[in-house]
Amino acid sequence: MAKTARPTPEPADSKSATLTLGVKLRHARLVAGYTLLQLAGKAGCSESLISKVERGLATPSFTTLHRLAVALDTNIGTLTSEEEPNQSPILRNGERPVIRAGGVALERVVLPKRGGLLQANIHIVWPGQASDGQIEHQGEEVGYVLEGHLELMLGDDIHRIGPGDAFTFSSQVPHGYRNVGDVVARVLWVNSPATF
Repeated sequence: MAKTARPTPEPADSKSATLTLGVKLRHARLVAGYTLLQLAGKAGCSESLISKVERGLATPSFTTLHRLAVALDTNIGTLTSEEEPNQSPILRNGERPVIRAGGVALERVVLPKRGGLLQANIHIVWPGQASDGQIEHQGEEVGYVLEGHLELMLGDDIHRIGPGDAFTFSSQVPHGYRNVGDVVARVLWVNSPATF
């Protein structure tokens, strides 16, 4: 029996999400007391990029967004959430928020909330797409490949993983990934504490 491909979720309104990110990023920067130049220096990106993101004219990669969040002592969930988290313990299929940057999207399995220790997303990676380099931070991560094939980079080690494979590692190990298959890869990815 042939497997039917599931539709890939798309953000409902990516322009609205880009504007929300810009407003929240600017607010977080001003609360922290940073100029554009100071934040750019802390996050290792250009002042111009931050300005464009704040004005809703650009969407950074998840890696850059992660560096901005760390520099502002927050996380990506706080910068990208449009609404207060749903108080229900159930997030129905097709109703979970999706944020996208380039060829990678994150479908929220756990909605970000202040003080939350757990974060879970379905990483959706289109063929040939990859994380923007490797990141490292505090915490631990575990994942389970639902569909597709990835190369998981942990420091200098590269691991090929596919459907049914699971992984775990310390978040302090530089890590990233790349879709090496010809179909969209989906990975249930959990980390603690919340960083994305």
